[in-house]
Amino acid sequence: MTVRIALDAMGGDHAPRVPVEGALRALREIPDLHILLVGPEDRLRATLGRHAAGLPLSIVHASQVVEMHEHTIAVKAKRDSSMVVGMRLVRAGEADAFVSMGNTGAVMAAALFHLGRIPGIDRPALATLYPTLRGHCLLLDIGANTDPKPEHLVQFAMMGVVYAERVLGWPRPRLGILSNGEEPGKGSILVREAYRRLEASGLNFIGNVEGKDIPRGAADVVVTDGFTGNVVVKHTEGFVTFLVRFLKAQLTDGALDRAGLAMALPGLLLAAPGLLLLLPSLRAILRRLDYREYGGAPLLGVDGVVVIGHGRSDAKAVKNAIHAAVRAVRGRMLAAIREGLTALQASASLEAAVR
Repeated sequence: MTVRIALDAMGGDHAPRVPVEGALRALREIPDLHILLVGPEDRLRATLGRHAAGLPLSIVHASQVVEMHEHTIAVKAKRDSSMVVGMRLVRAGEADAFVSMGNTGAVMAAALFHLGRIPGIDRPALATLYPTLRGHCLLLDIGANTDPKPEHLVQFAMMGVVYAERVLGWPRPRLGILSNGEEPGKGSILVREAYRRLEASGLNFIGNVEGKDIPRGAADVVVTDGFTGNVVVKHTEGFVTFLVRFLKAQLTDGALDRAGLAMALPGLLLAAPGLLLLLPSLRAILRRLDYREYGGAPLLGVDGVVVIGHGRSDAKAVKNAIHAAVRAVRGRMLAAIREGLTALQASASLEAAVR
């Protein structure tokens, strides 16, 4: 089955060059993939040059662009923007998913305007894979809703569990809610009320998890509000940058640039033989913490497959965001969420009746 991905070629800080390069990389890696590049046709053809020869790639013209600093008003005003045209392709069944590195709020608004919500979901949530000692956990929301209500957190939890179980293939995922303590009474009013509801949800709810518990792998799915989730993710990204620069400073005493480090590395390894064994582990750690490895976050709850990436994404991140969209389509994400929500709601009603 060929998967058709509509890619917002004008989304991100380095558009259209980076989205186009990411699309070309994805086409060379992913079998049975067709990409529809959405944006001004003349600019996209100039960027592609001869690189697209023989590849399953089409250009869908869109005359306008929603800029990185723009939001909902621009989505409504610019009806021929790459973002809106891409969403329309999904709604019309001409594309199976939409991927954008554009403004997160604008992409979410476009998705809500043109795709709508899955029945039973009040607000969508952004989910991301977060590295842990056990592999990964699914963290949501990471920025779509900064001020949700308890019932919204329960909906996020249901969608996250269904996505983890049916798309990622994790059997009976353990669900936790992010709080400032493990005890049931800890947390804000929002967390405490959501905790009470999650206990009665029929999900495999293990209770509160603290920030330190996320990388330990205490839960497979961690639910929180978008403000807190966004802080967690961006703190991790900042820590990765710190770690890379700190290690470089320690290894070179801050005196060498990257080229100098490459020349000096053999001598450093001779001076410290144990470093040779350490470097592969350090590379593995940095790779696991690198957001580019995951590419983008699925927007769960809208009635279409939408993946949103960082505005500063490079071609590798765009390629991996396309990978994420393809996995969601081939994993029947929308059908899984609909079916899973129905099953979970029926289970919760039955458990409540028994009690």
